[in-house]
Amino acid sequence: MAEPDDTSETRSPTVLSRVWRTDREINLRAQLGVFRRGSGDPTMRWGADRSVVRAAQTPEGVGTLHLVCRAAGSEVHAHAWGPGAGWLLDGVPALLGDDDDPSGFEPVHAPVADAWRRFPSWRVPRSGLLFDALAPAVIEQKVTGQEAFSGYRMLVRRFGTPAPGPVEGLLAPPTAAGWAAIPSWAWLQASVDGARSRTVVRAAGFAGRLEEGVGLGTPEAHRRMRALPGIGVWTAAEVAQRALGDADAVSFGDYHVAKDIGWALTGTPVDDDGLAALLEPYAGHRYRVQHLLGLTGQHRPRRGPRMSPRTHLPTRPR
Repeated sequence: MAEPDDTSETRSPTVLSRVWRTDREINLRAQLGVFRRGSGDPTMRWGADRSVVRAAQTPEGVGTLHLVCRAAGSEVHAHAWGPGAGWLLDGVPALLGDDDDPSGFEPVHAPVADAWRRFPSWRVPRSGLLFDALAPAVIEQKVTGQEAFSGYRMLVRRFGTPAPGPVEGLLAPPTAAGWAAIPSWAWLQASVDGARSRTVVRAAGFAGRLEEGVGLGTPEAHRRMRALPGIGVWTAAEVAQRALGDADAVSFGDYHVAKDIGWALTGTPVDDDGLAALLEPYAGHRYRVQHLLGLTGQHRPRRGPRMSPRTHLPTRPR
């Protein structure tokens, strides 16, 4: 992926740029990997130069953001295209965790201390784009990652928006109105059942209030999400981790998270109650623990065959 010319000013009417400097060493893959929905995600790409490009729907319209680090990772060169370019550039510091405050975080388990030693500059990101995180989180409810990523990829490729800028084939996800307009048969073709598709469509009708909640604080944003049928603790946490920069949003209810963290910290998988007990000393930073352990590959050994993806397409009786 070729990097555009560096500048802190507008180079042309089609590209805006800025340079952001920090005293941390930014690792873009560690910092932004949580936004990528599988290896084939059409909204995001990694470059051979360790850059990243991401397309999104912003409050000001569609936009594409390209980031690359210089000066040992402490200088981030950002370029953006499209109506949402300015909004994306303004959000670069928060996206890279500048709003996150790790003070008070004290590892009490050796694996957590080791993860913190290995990734001392990682911070909880904050995209500020709630629906951008909500739609794929709902699609991922109660299914395998393989099935969820495939469904999201299929829907974005079919109903997404071509991303502005020079990256061929990059797509932004649909707008909230675009998600709401997807016909029922297209959801089924993407192996997204009616319960999940109805949740996305219903949430799209309240997208304005949901996005408004981002500026009203994390508790209010959670309350507005949880008020919608089909959005529970797990979904709200997955959104908060990405859109709100919520360092305490644990993925309770996940098929793997409790088992993996239990195994990492005690050598034995635990359930959600056990996870809550293990993370009690980290109140305020529980998601920080979850993600740091994930960054260091702390998950229990997998045994047995993968679950086969299900189909939600109607079939004729045999």
